Amino acid sequence: MQTKKVNVKFLWMQFEDVLAPRLGLTVWDRAVYSYLLRHSLVVGKFRLHFAVMNVARDLGLSNGPVRQAVRRLDELGALRLLERSKAGHLVEMRLPEEIPAFHQRTNGASHAPEEPSTSALEVTDFLKTWALRKAIHDRERGACFYCLRRTPAHVQCLDHVVPRALSGRNSYRNLVSCCMECNFHKGERPAPDHLRDLYRQGRLTPAELDAQLARLQDLAAGKLCPRVPDPENAATEDSRKQQRPTTPLHKASGWRGTHRGFASRDEAPNPTSPQAPSNAHPSK
Repeated sequence: MQTKKVNVKFLWMQFEDVLAPRLGLTVWDRAVYSYLLRHSLVVGKFRLHFAVMNVARDLGLSNGPVRQAVRRLDELGALRLLERSKAGHLVEMRLPEEIPAFHQRTNGASHAPEEPSTSALEVTDFLKTWALRKAIHDRERGACFYCLRRTPAHVQCLDHVVPRALSGRNSYRNLVSCCMECNFHKGERPAPDHLRDLYRQGRLTPAELDAQLARLQDLAAGKLCPRVPDPENAATEDSRKQQRPTTPLHKASGWRGTHRGFASRDEAPNPTSPQAPSNAHPSK
């Protein structure tokens, strides 16, 4: 499919003056978007097939930043990833004016309180502050995203659906609230595999498995947006949180670490029992 020629001068003005600042694009994002646009819509091509290795070579970058930039541009709507295989990526490029974030708040600024813009939400690091981490926990309403059991606040944790080792981001699209047991047993495996393990163990019904697999897709598509706290209130709450005296987890809740994760006080092995290891020692 061919497209009409674009006004390159006007295109770059839109990109540099409006789109890049509004989406919070990094220098790598800008370089990759410009390169892909140059070899697609600018020359009349609607779609582009490319290999990350070739783009990285032409831009003088390593493969990792280029791959991450492509993923990020896809999440922000700057391109649409149609296919990914060993042969390369097939993408559908979008002009700045075709990206939803480009048209946000263009009819004058409003001083009334409003929900955070989509672009601001996409670039937010949800591990940065206590208030943002709490927003992810609140989205799950006290239940583990994976096994669905109710999880007390003092034993909740955040899990990267796509592990950090695989370039998973601290985005609301990639963070879920879960119990410590699921966090440990999932490890760096794909989230769908962990959900299927829970189903095989009888901890999820067929309907619950299907529902959570669908929620994973909604999460990646940006449909499960958390309620982001007001910046001023969030800063105040973070300051209070830092001033509160902290109590060791095992003293406050009776939970203590084991070599397989975390066990409750009732499930913890008795140091005097024959099953306890000989080198057991009390928690410090």
